[in-house]
Amino acid sequence: MKKNISGIQQVGVGVVNAREAWKWYRKVFGMDINVFEDTATAKLMKHYTNGQECDRYAALAMNMEGGGGFEIWQHTQISPKAPVFDVKLGDTGIFIVKMKCHDVAKAYTAHKAAGVDLLSELTKDPQGNSHYYLKDPYNNIFEVVEDHHIYMMQKSQTGGVAGTVIGVSDIEEAQKVYADILEYSEVVYDKSGVFDDFAVLPGGNEKYRRVLLKHKPRTGPFSKILGPTQIELVQALERKPDHIFRDRIWGELGYIHLCFDIQGMELLQKECEQKGFPFTVNSADSFDMGVAAGHFSYISDPDGTPIEFVETHKLPIIEKLGWYMNLKGRDPKKSLPDWMVKTLRFNRVKD
Repeated sequence: MKKNISGIQQVGVGVVNAREAWKWYRKVFGMDINVFEDTATAKLMKHYTNGQECDRYAALAMNMEGGGGFEIWQHTQISPKAPVFDVKLGDTGIFIVKMKCHDVAKAYTAHKAAGVDLLSELTKDPQGNSHYYLKDPYNNIFEVVEDHHIYMMQKSQTGGVAGTVIGVSDIEEAQKVYADILEYSEVVYDKSGVFDDFAVLPGGNEKYRRVLLKHKPRTGPFSKILGPTQIELVQALERKPDHIFRDRIWGELGYIHLCFDIQGMELLQKECEQKGFPFTVNSADSFDMGVAAGHFSYISDPDGTPIEFVETHKLPIIEKLGWYMNLKGRDPKKSLPDWMVKTLRFNRVKD
């Protein structure tokens, strides 16, 4: 038996004011489904927080069009710091979040009209697909990419998370995690040089190797809504990269982790240990995040970027009525019925 990966559950985004940021993400990306909100102390994350326990607020927001969500994360005990240097493309860590979009040209026009901070015109990636970059008010860069997987058509300009751009120091070493453990085993392109579409990004005029990876169709409870995703690994070829979270702790400003919805945590733990990437964090049995519950763990990629795994045990459908999804004991490769997943829309936040 093997572990089963349903898809990218969420990307963690560290911000100063989570409720303010979430409102912006609802407006620009349609991330308006409140999966959970929770205020507590992160007691298990000491590996990434210099041994400290950190008080925090966190909310998991999704878009019913499909794709991964955002875990919007705010330190409530300290003032979170921005990077201590000018981060460039290729510096190690999560640099860009890709957002699903079924009509890139239409979304670009709408975002431009709304005054969103666009970093580029419509441009082409190495495959020839249209895409563009934008920045949120908190200095996080997003890439709107062409993706025709739709779970439920929404009015928003984009769907949810379609993947990430991750800076690595050695692509072959990084693929031991991303291609092997995370099963992004299919190479869409592997190119080196100076890229026109990178020119608008910090450090984008330098020489890079970029490898875009995709996976075979996923299975599992939430695989239909999470959908297909891609990971783009970027290696600087003309300089030694710095680490985006150097001299900072997890949860401070920026993209803090990449999280996967999985089934079979014990099998995954054995696999990660055998492949030289043991768990750095393990909730051991079950965690509670407000009204949600499950089992979570972390590993680090070869450059120290945190990768989270969550095996969901319980999710609220209508909390006031005490109606929950109970996922324990289900076939790990079987999708939840559409009617059940679509009840998440009852948790929509309206502005």
